[in-house]
Amino acid sequence: MSAPTLSRRVFSAFIAATAVGCGGRSDEADAPEIGSLAWAVQGPWRIEPERDPWRHPVATLQFWGLKPGQSVLEVLPGRGWYASILAPYLAKNSGRLIAAGFDPATATPAQKAVMAEFDARFSRDPNTFGRIDHAVVSADADLARASSVDLIIIANNVNTLMAEGIAEHVFHASFAALKPGGVLGIEQHRAPSNGVQDPLAGSGYVQEPYVRLLAQEAGFEFVASTDINANPRDNHDHPFGVWSLPPSLRSSPLGQPDNPNFNTAPYAAIGESDRMTLKFRKPLDGRPAQAAAQAGK
Repeated sequence: MSAPTLSRRVFSAFIAATAVGCGGRSDEADAPEIGSLAWAVQGPWRIEPERDPWRHPVATLQFWGLKPGQSVLEVLPGRGWYASILAPYLAKNSGRLIAAGFDPATATPAQKAVMAEFDARFSRDPNTFGRIDHAVVSADADLARASSVDLIIIANNVNTLMAEGIAEHVFHASFAALKPGGVLGIEQHRAPSNGVQDPLAGSGYVQEPYVRLLAQEAGFEFVASTDINANPRDNHDHPFGVWSLPPSLRSSPLGQPDNPNFNTAPYAAIGESDRMTLKFRKPLDGRPAQAAAQAGK
C-alpha cells in the first residue's frame, strides 16, 4: 500500500472520529428545523462534510452575516463545498445564489471539468438546490448587476485570482455588485505577514495585510476578523505549498504523477491550512471608503 493511500485513510478516520464533537451531523432526534442553516449543513446533499471541523461553516457564514432572503454570490465555487450549504438554505428562504465561475470560452480543461461537475451536481435536484444563477469571473466581466447582491464570498480563492492576474478587478467588481452595506466575506490560506508577497501566490498562501489592501483599494471598509478557521499547527512551509496538506495531500509537484514514496502522514497530522476569515463592507452611502474619508476632511 502506498504512503499517500495510508495517510488519507488515517486522516479520514480522524475526521470521522471528531466530526460529532466538532460540528458534524447530529442524530435524527436532534434534527434541526427545516430551512435553518443547521439543517442545510446537516443535509445528505453536502459535499465533504468531514471537512467541517476545519472550516466551521455555520459559524463562518454567521460571521459573514448570512440571512434569509439574501442574494449571495460565490466567486469560484469549485465543486460546490459552500454551494451545497448555500443553495438549499437560500432556496428554502426566498434567497438567490449566484455562482461566478471562469469564462467557459477561455477556461482550461481542468477548470471546465470542475465547472461541469458543479453544474451536473446542482442541476439534478432542483427541489433541494433551487435555481442557481451563473456569472463569469474574468479580467473585465461584471459579477452581477450593480448594487444587487447582499453577500459575496471568496473562499480559499484569492490565491487563484492572483495567479490569474485578476484579483484587483474581481475585488472592484465585487464592490460594484454589492448593495450599499453589503458584505464581502473572505476565507483564505494565510501566509505569515513578513517578507514580500508572491504576486502569483504560488504556494496558495496569501498575507493577510495584502488581502486587506486589495479590499481597501476596491473601496471596502474593514469590519472584523476571526481566527475560527486558524490552525496554529500549520507552519506554512511545505514542499508543494498548501496542497501538501489535507484535503489534497499532494505528493508531487502539480502536473506530475503521485509519488508513492512520499510520506504524507506528517501533513495529514497538521490538518487543513491556517486560514484568515475576514469581513468587509461596502459603505452605506455606496461610495468607496477612501473617497468618503477624503470628503469628510
